[in-house]
Amino acid sequence: MANQELTFGAEEFIVSKTDLNSKITYGNALFIKMSGYDEFELLGQPHNILRHEDMPAVVFKLLWNRIKEGKEIFAYVKNKTKDGDYYWVFAHVTPSFDGNRNITNFHSVRRKPSEKALNIIKPLYSTLLQHEKRGGIAASETALNQILKDKGLSYDEFILSI
Repeated sequence: MANQELTFGAEEFIVSKTDLNSKITYGNALFIKMSGYDEFELLGQPHNILRHEDMPAVVFKLLWNRIKEGKEIFAYVKNKTKDGDYYWVFAHVTPSFDGNRNITNFHSVRRKPSEKALNIIKPLYSTLLQHEKRGGIAASETALNQILKDKGLSYDEFILSI
């Protein structure tokens, strides 16, 4: 039955790699299992094959801007499976570099998020989506920046504090 929440163990890690165009080049066994796809269905596909419609685009804009600058980012992400189920992750996404410091690919390690964090993230993402539906990514980004300003925190400080 679709739209059921899937979970994985706190001691387990979901790992994937993508090329510079976000095409999946590697997924560990848990990544493949949680996605509901077979490995051959995932490899070469854009990573957004797993994007859930409840995810505000501004989160991915921030993520991609950060990693293309050669920086790491942490983010809470709701992914959709092949069958329409979903699962939440706390992702740590990093660029990989060659010997000349050129970005060669992107690497993501995801762990199970805490309920405490999800109780904060779910309403935040809902708010950002409402802004996005009314005014696009720019409106969502403005709302996120205002929320962070009101909290007196940077994005990283906020994400790592919950």
